[in-house]
This record gives sequence, structure tokens and C-alpha cells, in this order.
Amino acid sequence: MKNFWDSLPKPFFALAPLADVTDAAFRGLIAKYSKPAGPAVFYTEFVSADGLVRAPEAGRVKLMRDLVFSEAERPIVAQFFTATPEHMEQAATLAHELGFDGVDINMGCPAGTVVWQGAGANLIKNPELALELIAAAKRGAKGLPVSVKTRLGYNKDMLDGWLPTLLEAEPAAVVLHARTRKEMSKVPAHWDRVKRAVEIRNEAGSKALIIGNGDVEDLQDARQKAAETGVDGIMFGRAIFGRPWLFASESAASEPITRSAGGSVSSAALSSAHSSSFRLRILVEHTKLFEELLGDIKSFAIMKKHFKAYVEGFPGAKELRTQLMEAENAVVVEATIHKFLNQQ
Repeated sequence: MKNFWDSLPKPFFALAPLADVTDAAFRGLIAKYSKPAGPAVFYTEFVSADGLVRAPEAGRVKLMRDLVFSEAERPIVAQFFTATPEHMEQAATLAHELGFDGVDINMGCPAGTVVWQGAGANLIKNPELALELIAAAKRGAKGLPVSVKTRLGYNKDMLDGWLPTLLEAEPAAVVLHARTRKEMSKVPAHWDRVKRAVEIRNEAGSKALIIGNGDVEDLQDARQKAAETGVDGIMFGRAIFGRPWLFASESAASEPITRSAGGSVSSAALSSAHSSSFRLRILVEHTKLFEELLGDIKSFAIMKKHFKAYVEGFPGAKELRTQLMEAENAVVVEATIHKFLNQQ
């Protein structure tokens, strides 16, 4: 089976797996407004392998919705978390059956509910189990490449011991969030340690790709960080909020939005990204897509974190944002934004 990681140009850009952010609706918008320029790799939100195996049917059905994707998102990687190798193996098998391009193991989530289960960042303290999980994922994935997303350490930087351990299991890629679990996102990302990760990989003679993550602002910043550290790829997280066009060419000239017969947006049109009306219309599109794809299983309140990102930096933004926070569905959002734009 072909390993898609081998064919990616370097440096490549990847979309981070963000809980209640990079769901099917938002990924759909990113694919529409950022393709064909990128991202080179999509990740799902992290999904509980334990839940997929043990949850009652109703709960499992909801979790399965987090594993729905479109062809426009390829290559796409399914990310799972668990501390039970058997469950990881079964989840990886499911990813293979669903047609994913790869499997990723979450070994970096700092959330207490995940760490308490022995999963996420807690695996940094349990390298033996981490290796068992990688082996289990490989068995279940049936040839799909298996990668790992992790951090520098748990309470302190343990990179020089932790990364070589991971590389022993021969993952296809290691995504390194350049902070410890203790640091969360409260301090600047340590990109000098990402550079060290590349050195460790090279010293070990490993073929695993190293992907840096943390505080990446835009494409220019990503390219600079890649040049300075030598990483194979850069993963974008918070920077994508309110900017589904982020991965599109920043060199597009200022032109009105146009679409091809197939509905894709021209690169030139994306220069309108700084236009408040452009951003607000995409927000309306986002809310409608969220309701269409996820409205029956997820609270509309999830959209409110997106409102904060889309609605900023223009006159009247604060007042509009306050109004949108009261909206309970896409119809109200559209009406509120329509009224705002007509008053401009």
C-alpha cells in the first residue's frame, strides 16, 4: 500500500486535529477555500478508540460522525486516543475500512480527562505503552502509515529521551508540539527544540518525517520556521481559526470572488480575505454547513468559538459579535449578518 507521506513536497503544511474545531464542516470549508494550494494533509478531530469499541450503539454512531470526510480532504489521517492497545488496533482497522490515508496516535493532548485515562500526553511518561500502541495501530491499519502527535515532555522537556524511543517503532511521521504538557499553550513554542528533533532523527538514521507545531502564524512564518529548523512539514493549529483560506496562495491579486463551473474558488479571489463582507459571508456558509452535517448531534454553541475569530478587526465587529453570540441557529446568524452588511 502506498505511503502518501513519501510523495509530499517539502516543506508541506498540515491541518492540526483540533477538538470541536476541525470537524467535517470546517474541514469542508478549508478544502474549498484553500485547495489546491493546501493543506497537504488533513487530520480529523481526535476520536476515542475506547468509545468506538465499548460505547453503546447510540454513542458509537455519534463518534463515527467524527470520522466522516470528503474526497476533497485527501490525504486525510484519522487520529485516535486510548491507553489500550487492543482498542487502538480495532480503531486503526476501522480507519482502514473507512478509506483513510493514515492513522495518527494522540500522545500529546494535555486535557485532564484524556490524561486521566492514561492517554494523550500521559503516554510520554509511559514509553513502553506508547510503543505497544504504535505496534497495535500498525497491525490494525493493514498497511496504512501510522504517525504520532506528541509534545516535548510532560512536566519537563524530555525530547532527547522520548523522541528516540518513538523512532524505534518506525512511525511514518512524528508531529511535535513544541511545548511540554505542563506548559500547555501558556509560553511561546520552543522551535529550537524542533530543530533538535530533526537532528535526533538524522542521528538515528530514521526515515520518520518530523513535523513542527506551535505558534505558527501564517504561510510566511511557516516557511521561515521550516527553513530555520529543517523540518519536513509544519502543522497549523490556532492560526486557522476564522481563516479557512489560510493555506491558499498569499500572492493572489485583489479581484472579486469568482468560481469555476465546479464551484471552486479562484486563487485571485482569495485576496478578498481581508474584506469584512467576504469573511462574514463565509461565516454564514460555515454555520449552514455545520447544521447540515452535524446539527443533529452537536450543539450549535460550538460555532461561537468561530464567531470570535471571523468577527474581528473591522468597524462594528464587537457589537456584531455580541449579537451573534445570542444566535441559536444558522437562520438567525444569516439574518443578523445580512442586516449588518446592509447598514455598511
